[in-house]
Amino acid sequence: MKKKIAVIGAVLDNPAICQTVFNGTIAQFKNIVKGRMGVPFGDVNVSVISIIVSGTIDEINNLTGKLGNIQGVNVKTSFSKKEIDTDI
Repeated sequence: MKKKIAVIGAVLDNPAICQTVFNGTIAQFKNIVKGRMGVPFGDVNVSVISIIVSGTIDEINNLTGKLGNIQGVNVKTSFSKKEIDTDI
């Protein structure tokens, strides 16, 4: 099965309200999540998170869609052009 590597960028506009649902959603996709980094902007009540994933396009789009449906979360995904056959 062909897989892609991608980075999902997310901005949480009010992390205190949406971060529990956000983190729970990411946990549901732990099989494709390879790493994440979050930077809080406490002075403006915003968090910026990058999530590195490796999975099928459908798996990655499913995660992105679920994250984007959380109120207060804005997401964008950037895919590698390269397809891979291994579990990276």
